[in-house]
Amino acid sequence: MNGGMGGAAPRVLESGLTVSGRARVPGSKSASHRCLNLALLAGREIMVENPLVAEDTALFRAALEALGWRISETNDGWRLMPGASPAAASIHCGNAGTMFRFLIASLATLPGTWTLDGTPRLRERPAGPLITALRALGAEIECLVADGHAPLRIAGGSLAGGSVRLDAGESSQYLSALLMAGLRAPRGIEVETTALTSEPYVDLTLRAIEAFGARVERAGGGWRVLPCASLGTPRAVVEGDWSAACYPAAAATLAGEIELVGLRRDSAQGDRGFLDLLAAMGAAVQWDGDRVRIARRALTALDADLSAIPDQVPTLAALAPFARGTTEIRNVAHLRIKESDRLRAMAEGLSALGVPVEERRDGLSIRGVWADAAPPATPVRIDPHGDHRIAMSFALVGLRRSGISIAEPEVVGKSFPGFWNELARWTGALGPAAAG
Repeated sequence: MNGGMGGAAPRVLESGLTVSGRARVPGSKSASHRCLNLALLAGREIMVENPLVAEDTALFRAALEALGWRISETNDGWRLMPGASPAAASIHCGNAGTMFRFLIASLATLPGTWTLDGTPRLRERPAGPLITALRALGAEIECLVADGHAPLRIAGGSLAGGSVRLDAGESSQYLSALLMAGLRAPRGIEVETTALTSEPYVDLTLRAIEAFGARVERAGGGWRVLPCASLGTPRAVVEGDWSAACYPAAAATLAGEIELVGLRRDSAQGDRGFLDLLAAMGAAVQWDGDRVRIARRALTALDADLSAIPDQVPTLAALAPFARGTTEIRNVAHLRIKESDRLRAMAEGLSALGVPVEERRDGLSIRGVWADAAPPATPVRIDPHGDHRIAMSFALVGLRRSGISIAEPEVVGKSFPGFWNELARWTGALGPAAAG
């Protein structure tokens, strides 16, 4: 699986190490995006504590600065202060799909002329159903190259509001974007969804809206958002990232045990459910207050619908070769429009490593070929296709399957810049002085 990549040299993984100790995960990427987007809509000064410091959030910070905001760093996080908004701005979204979709809706409420664009991969990622819904609510959005895709030109302040039907079967971000923007639409917004995936992320949006002093009402089979003149909060605290926590948890499941700290057991983050999957596979999962300990046990394959937690499909796929039986991952066709086609990327990588995999339209079937047999050690370089979650998931496989190297290891910076150092810390490859 050798691609032609630039950037840093491939990362050669060391296998046979034991995971132990304690891990504190960074702030939630999903919660950080929602906090920054709601701050933009509120237009008021706010102190954001424990934000994720990573490529995606740096892009959102740069977007706020392009829109006239001043941002200063403190020991606790970022202080965001609104300033004079320009009449026009061009905003680069990189490959941050969440930011891109949120800003399509939010900028439609902010007077000015706004252009959104990003990487070639972002231009491939769809936003058509969201754009269609926004246009029905009065927003003037021009697709400059291909309908439903970046680059876009948005006439800010054009979103009037009203009632709309939305197909959020590709991404729950479409619905989250509408619910937040509805707080600034003069007529409010009523949304009925004809399809919805990854619903826990909508719950996370609703919790964030409440933290900013507003609320969304359930209206029959949909949602009603009323304009909120008092939107805002002086202080917002970003909780720990359950998506990031899944990597040390899975590492311990394969190669030892670890204690995770700084997480909310009652979190609205959907990836909290990954620990339930680990327990169902046989891993030991034990809570003590806000700490949870995960330890290795013999693993059994699962048949799992992961539509609610699609970001953990690569993580579960990394565990599947070591679980007795055949792991079935279902109902995640929308993974093909993420940072990469994650179903294909995992199928190609695992096959190159010697794992029998069947790639289906909406999932994967993976045989637990190494549950009772030693993995091979033939050298294989994995191409993560520019995707942070593919790189981190194959790093987990490398704990027990030697010979793996990861091309473009720097792609983890999108959501977990410290991943490689943390992995070394969990396995003892960083000495006490280096561990800090």
